[in-house]
Amino acid sequence: MPSMALYLREQEMNVRDIAKRLVITSETKKGPSPDTVMRMLRDHDDQAAAAASA
Repeated sequence: MPSMALYLREQEMNVRDIAKRLVITSETKKGPSPDTVMRMLRDHDDQAAAAASA
């Protein structure tokens, strides 16, 4: 899911649209909230920045 979220962000989609596209298939179709997507992307950016500065 994080790789797909990163790809969609590169396509200049906003966070709400990304959250709508990330559907977890199970008994009921559920997707992450926009807050979860934002947190996931922020964590990735923080890790990338830490790796670049190291």
